[in-house]
Amino acid sequence: MSNALFTTATFQNANLALLSNAGPFIKLANKKFKDFQTLIGNLGTTVNIELPVRLTSTDSLVASFQGVTQRYASLTVDKAASTAMEFSNQEVIFNVEDYMERFGRTAVLTVATKIEANMASKVESSTYRFYGDATSNGINSHGALAAAVVALKALGGTEDRINGILPESAVPTIVTSGLSQFAVARNNEEANSWELPSFAGADWYTSRLLTHHTAGAIGNASTTAARTLTVVSTDDATGANITQITCTDSTGTLTDANAIKAHDLGEFVDGVSGQTNVRFTMANAQDVSADAKCQIRITANAGATSGTIVLNIAPGLCVTSGSAKRNINTNIVAGMEILIMPSHRCGLLYFAPAMFLAMPRLPEERPFDTKNENDPETGVAIRMYQGSDFGKNLRGTIYDAAWGGLIVPEYAVRLLFPA
Repeated sequence: MSNALFTTATFQNANLALLSNAGPFIKLANKKFKDFQTLIGNLGTTVNIELPVRLTSTDSLVASFQGVTQRYASLTVDKAASTAMEFSNQEVIFNVEDYMERFGRTAVLTVATKIEANMASKVESSTYRFYGDATSNGINSHGALAAAVVALKALGGTEDRINGILPESAVPTIVTSGLSQFAVARNNEEANSWELPSFAGADWYTSRLLTHHTAGAIGNASTTAARTLTVVSTDDATGANITQITCTDSTGTLTDANAIKAHDLGEFVDGVSGQTNVRFTMANAQDVSADAKCQIRITANAGATSGTIVLNIAPGLCVTSGSAKRNINTNIVAGMEILIMPSHRCGLLYFAPAMFLAMPRLPEERPFDTKNENDPETGVAIRMYQGSDFGKNLRGTIYDAAWGGLIVPEYAVRLLFPA
């Protein structure tokens, strides 16, 4: 009967609230899907998230019919975490009952930290647009935060709430900047809280779990020239679907297996002699965004051999006029230049509906006593089960959860802070 004591003493709805608010990524993610969080699921369970359809228009009253391709992003429950505690019968009788609420709280926070860190890691692996230069002169003021919001909005898109997640270490400098810039009432607000209030149309949060991205040798070179690659060719000369770009380094001689690391970021350089500045198009695939330089995420490690480097990139680049896939204003051709960003800590700025976290209820662990809880208001779910090792003086309690996360790349910007 001692197992019953475990259940009543430890598994409370308060633990779900604790899990839901354990960090900004869990707290802010869109966790509510139609029936998904209340159904029994497991690793491999998938939900598809619809993305806006892209259409083109013509400068005429004569209709030009086009096919409609439904776009979606798949979110798969592919991660799991658990924390387990063991006790003897004597500990259960004399000690554990008095402390299980405290133990349960620690167990839930342990699982939540694993989920939070995994969600934070998706900033590195999902985003291709970025703001900042990863130096101490980058995102260090309210003006820089406002400029980052402008960068996010540069492609158009939703007018929903915007959230930003910054490293805690960046906040003091930004707050200090604000104290010297704003009116007395706002100064008092920030000085008294030492936090960032809503600003520039965004709500700002902090995290200690933001991923450090370690760039390759080119990104971490000591000069801008050494961080600049020159385009030689692409895998699609027509510009209909460019997913690979062949470049040379600034010397034309570099041989280094670690020249580029997966998730390095690059930006096409303006003002290159004889070349058109590369810009993204707006969400309608036609109008060019003057504020949105073409930026890319390199999806795989790439070595340099005698100065030649092949970059696999996301997103695919398309210049085809009239295509709903068009996302750049000019073809990528030989002589263009790409600046590779240095190592950095990955902050995030995004339209609020564009980050998802799915946590389905897990199945019963028969024959063990199992307690499954899900909160339909927040979408979080966690399982606790317990039992004894038959014939041994051992009782165990396990807390676990499975989840899948997604950040929709086109509605997010990576914020680059010093590593």
